[in-house]
Amino acid sequence: MSDRISNLGAVADPATYRPAPGSIPVEPGVYKFRDVHKRVIYVGKAKSLRSRLNSYFADVSSLHPRTRQMVTTAASVEWTVVSTEVEALQLEYNWIKEFDPRFNVRYRDDKSYPVLAVSLNEEYPRVFVYRGARKKGVRYFGPYAHAWAIRETLDLLLRVFPVRTCSNGVFKRHNQIGRPCLLGYIDKCSAPCIDRVSAAEHRQIVEDFCDFLSGKTDRLVKDLEKRMHLAAEDLDFETAARLRDDVQALRRALEKQAVVLGTGTDADVINFAIDELEVAVQIFHVRDGRVRGQRGWVVDKSGDAVDLSWSGPEAAASVTTEGPDSGRNEHRTVESGSELAALVEQFLTQFYGEQTAVAEQSGEPQPGAVVPREVLVPVLPNDAEEVQKWLSALRGSAVQLRVPQRGDKKALAETVQRNAMESLNQHKLKRAGDLTARSAALQGIQDALDLDSAPLRIECVDISHVQGTDVVASLVVFEDGLPRKSEYRHYAIKEAAGDGRSDDVGSIAEVTRRRFQKLRRDLDAMEAEALESDGDTTELPGIDPKTGKPRRFSYPPNLYVVDGGAPQVAAAAEVLDELGITDVAVIGLAKRLEEVWVPGEADPVIMPRTSESLYLLQRVRDEAHRFAITFHRSKRSRRMTASALDAVPGLGATRKTALVTHFGSVAKLKQATVEQITEVPGIGVATANAVLAALHGEGE
Repeated sequence: MSDRISNLGAVADPATYRPAPGSIPVEPGVYKFRDVHKRVIYVGKAKSLRSRLNSYFADVSSLHPRTRQMVTTAASVEWTVVSTEVEALQLEYNWIKEFDPRFNVRYRDDKSYPVLAVSLNEEYPRVFVYRGARKKGVRYFGPYAHAWAIRETLDLLLRVFPVRTCSNGVFKRHNQIGRPCLLGYIDKCSAPCIDRVSAAEHRQIVEDFCDFLSGKTDRLVKDLEKRMHLAAEDLDFETAARLRDDVQALRRALEKQAVVLGTGTDADVINFAIDELEVAVQIFHVRDGRVRGQRGWVVDKSGDAVDLSWSGPEAAASVTTEGPDSGRNEHRTVESGSELAALVEQFLTQFYGEQTAVAEQSGEPQPGAVVPREVLVPVLPNDAEEVQKWLSALRGSAVQLRVPQRGDKKALAETVQRNAMESLNQHKLKRAGDLTARSAALQGIQDALDLDSAPLRIECVDISHVQGTDVVASLVVFEDGLPRKSEYRHYAIKEAAGDGRSDDVGSIAEVTRRRFQKLRRDLDAMEAEALESDGDTTELPGIDPKTGKPRRFSYPPNLYVVDGGAPQVAAAAEVLDELGITDVAVIGLAKRLEEVWVPGEADPVIMPRTSESLYLLQRVRDEAHRFAITFHRSKRSRRMTASALDAVPGLGATRKTALVTHFGSVAKLKQATVEQITEVPGIGVATANAVLAALHGEGE
């Protein structure tokens, strides 16, 4: 290896520490950015150091905001040239582990997972449930999602493998009194404390127990069955019955670890769930075709860990799906393939590198065995070949890194992704359901926006369309930090005359006007009622005097949120001014940068990315996205359905709806036979033939 350090700059300006032109080598290597205090803030690797590092300094204003923050925080950059890309991968992992840079995400367990530990370093090894750092001379199995899952399995296995489970104090006490504990009396412990078995015999039981948990199940079951048959042939039916019960116990233990892949399959299945602020990852450990363990993490895309691209911060991007033109699509956040590939690469290097190091420190046999023969991921990392070589080196034999395409492995990968999504949802709901967190979030919004009071009622509007067509809007309501779904509204936006297109700013203005015109009418009506009664009225504002219940949308929100930046906020504020609504605060939440825009302000309000306040605003905005997309899809589906079936003579709206409802979609209707179509009430053979002719004719 060869090292090179650029001139150190004292000011957080990339131009002051940019390496001289041509001084950066073109070979593969690893680079470190340091701040003014010489602390490493980012570590990355590159196939060509010159190409990668020059990208940071070409035009700082064009960089992704997270990358721009990193390069302006840094004061120097240094690099190390290596011989191969695999060597670069290893060095990058080592440096991230050593320096823990603030701009590199570190996966940490969202909880302490229990494992089943076997203390092989003792004369009489014992088995116990354990959480925490691994120790030398102790063998571990797991991790498991729940401690009770370990105890249930252990209870079944103790019948067949009566290993010691007591603490050293209990073992010593029973050794002194010469009597076993309860487990010894019920044959769930071989009672080495009173020399019922020797140390060597007990260790053999422990080794068989470990072999069973390691996946060598068939040999042990067949051995017990063979001994059972021999006992029956010798007419020792009591022993045969006991062995039969032991075989059944082993099989029940195996049933708790259902076969999900073919026997002999040794794989880890990994998948992710991602939103704007957080990432959840799940991994299923499959050994001998059975799920032996499960583990999950939730990582904040905020605070010190703001970057998600491990091949360079600039690749991290939360993008909005767009059509071929400039029109916005369904307005949902998705992750680019390059970002997910970077996620996969960083997780693989960090997880397997750390697990191998832990195994080596604990003195486990074959520490490289923590890497399975096969690793299944949602997408291949950018440097898939190098990562695969690195994993193979850790294991000591070939490792296959691939994306499952079909069959049981693809189905299991989908299950892992559902678990990741559920983990992320539970994490978000736990935060949302915390009264203290909600109160802190509302107070934080009040302080950040300088409001007179906490925004107990928040309304948020979002627009959804495809290239200006089928434009719809959603309005969601949160009260006390929780969604009030009975108050949700959606709007069909009137398209502009001429080209049939509509812009977001105009749509925001239209929705705001329609929502607050009703409020203005209600307020005017209440004022008129008060004047007619000479101000002597016991009616409460917003209360229907006939029912005594609150009128719908008869009182204003404390905070009105629009999805967008300064133009959208200005449009909404202008409408409120026209209507004379002065007691509603208006802000815009810009999706890409999570900036809060206030009317009339040149610069946005920046909330800490770890704050509960920003999290609440983001959740309100995401709920508006979801509600808008749902309505948009239903509207577009109805339009497309009508268009596809318009050519069928005599087919009215009722029967069109019946057809689509029966088959679920036009695509499935197109695949149906005449006999299947005629099963729909009101559809005859002639109409069925006409429907198929219209659909297939439209598809040609």
